[in-house]
Amino acid sequence: MTAARLTALVSGHVQGVGFREWTRRTAAPLGLVGSASNLPDGRVEVIAEGDRDACDQLLAALQGGSTPGRVRDVQVAWSDADNLLVGFVTD
Repeated sequence: MTAARLTALVSGHVQGVGFREWTRRTAAPLGLVGSASNLPDGRVEVIAEGDRDACDQLLAALQGGSTPGRVRDVQVAWSDADNLLVGFVTD
């Protein structure tokens, strides 16, 4: 298992539509920890840590057509997991 940290900035119509809670419900069964947070510019920042394959699955879900609202773009950055996150929170 290779641990990774996914940071995804999701733009489109993603605030006020249940997108953060959907992200939490999608990430938790994959064993990921992290957060989904609204940004002032209308995007949602998703940070997820865990197995790289699980992070890839979450990214595919974020980019897929089954999200609440409407995703226009996902900007992605990868880094090493810092293993300091606990649970998956939405704020």
